[in-house]
Formats: sequence, structure tokens, C-alpha cells
Amino acid sequence: MSATKKVITKAKKATLTLLGFICVLVGIIGIVVPGLPTTVFMIVAAWLFSISNPRFEKWLLGLPKIGPAISNFREGLGMPKKAKLFALSSIFIFSALATVLLLKNIFLRSLVVGVAVIGIWYILARVPTREKITGRNDNLS
Repeated sequence: MSATKKVITKAKKATLTLLGFICVLVGIIGIVVPGLPTTVFMIVAAWLFSISNPRFEKWLLGLPKIGPAISNFREGLGMPKKAKLFALSSIFIFSALATVLLLKNIFLRSLVVGVAVIGIWYILARVPTREKITGRNDNLS
């Protein structure tokens, strides 16, 4: 039985590539906007590129900070302890600041707190913690 390669139309390829770049753009914005994740959008972008344009997937995997995170996710590895602590503290601090200083609407405050609680729960309960960074950067840790 031979493996068959799925053939996708040029329109579907273009659409998936465009969605991949939108995810990359949102991920880049997430670097500077508190509470907006970066890695999740880059992982989705890599998946979209893997279907539509392997050249862009290779480019994304070659990025120094993002590439290893995507590879580690694909291999089922967890977050390094320092990154996990940083993510948890960032969610807590920025959601607290937003609810206390910025938001007056009780609905928006509740929404921010709810999303923060879900994010903190997810990181604590579902994302494995590893002491040492593994993968391509093993010799750097």
C-alpha cells in the first residue's frame, strides 16, 4: 500500500498560506501585547504552512526562538520551567492590571479574569514542565 499525497488546489494553498501569515502577524503582535500569546499562533502557522507551503514552514522552524518551541510542541515536550513561570506571572500581572486600572465595565473585567483563570489552569494542568530545554538547543542549557 503506497502513501498517497493529498492534492490541494491553488486556491486552497493560497488561502492556507495567507492564514499562516496572519497567524505569524498575530504572533508577532503577541510579543509586545501583554496577554496575547505568541507561540500558539506560530504553531498554528507552522501547521498551515506544512499543508500549503513547506518552504515557509522551514523558514518558521528555522527562527531562533520560535523554531525550537514549535519543534518541542510537535515532539510532545513541555515548556521549560522558566518559560512556564514567566507565562503564568505575565497572565496574572497583566490581567490584574487590566481589571484594576483599565477596565470599568464589569462584563469586560469578568471576561479578562475568566480568560486569565482558564489560561493559568491550562498551563498548570495540561502543559508538562521540563527542567532542561531539549531539542536543537541541548548544548546551550
